[in-house]
Amino acid sequence: ICRHYLVIPVEHIPTVKNLQRTNEDHQLVSHMVKVGKDLLSRDAPKSEEHRFGFHQPPFNSIDHLHLHCLALPFIPSWRQVKYTPLGPLGGFIDAEKVLEKIKPETEVYS
Repeated sequence: ICRHYLVIPVEHIPTVKNLQRTNEDHQLVSHMVKVGKDLLSRDAPKSEEHRFGFHQPPFNSIDHLHLHCLALPFIPSWRQVKYTPLGPLGGFIDAEKVLEKIKPETEVYS
């Protein structure tokens, strides 16, 4: 059976689109993913695949950032549609892709 957790930050951030390329936001999302991984490894130890990500506007239903943490497989399998990236249309975005987008630029000193 698919385990599904939401990891929600206390601070109000409307959507994944509001995350900035800052150490603070990058650390927040990294921490959210770690919490999700810890929960799934504890509660779904037999699951061989996990998915972590966010719904992007206009596909989000709540305007408060929350990370979906899923232990796969989806049962029934049609549920996976809601958690599939839709390319340029948005939809679901993988947490690792978000982390790449908001990774702070490192300063180069000469």
